[in-house]
Amino acid sequence: MRYELTKDLETGNAIIDNEHSELFKAVNNIVDACSKGQGRKIMEPAIQFLLSYVELHFSHEEQLQKDSNYPDIKMHKLFHENYKKTLKDIASEIPADNPSITDLVKLNSHIAVLINHIRVEDKKLGTYLKQH
Repeated sequence: MRYELTKDLETGNAIIDNEHSELFKAVNNIVDACSKGQGRKIMEPAIQFLLSYVELHFSHEEQLQKDSNYPDIKMHKLFHENYKKTLKDIASEIPADNPSITDLVKLNSHIAVLINHIRVEDKKLGTYLKQH
């Protein structure tokens, strides 16, 4: 499954939307490597990029929220913290050789959580930022 920033996922904020697009590219690189049966050594740069980019992106979103006095900042930040922890756990469990379908399913399931968050919470944030 390939991920892309479709219209229903756009927030209307260029920073957030561009970063979401980059996150999807990083996930696609990992999914492609898994589907080709490549070992973690091949996937490692993509995994490390995804982990660091999620950290960077979430910090950007949180700064935008802080700067605009976003009313749901605490809930949004809590989601980010939990998401990062689970993503790190999933990434650390991907074996060194021959990642399995199960590994890919776990990653895809967690990406689905992010997509739902984008579709609901980040779109609310985008609307709020346009108004403030």
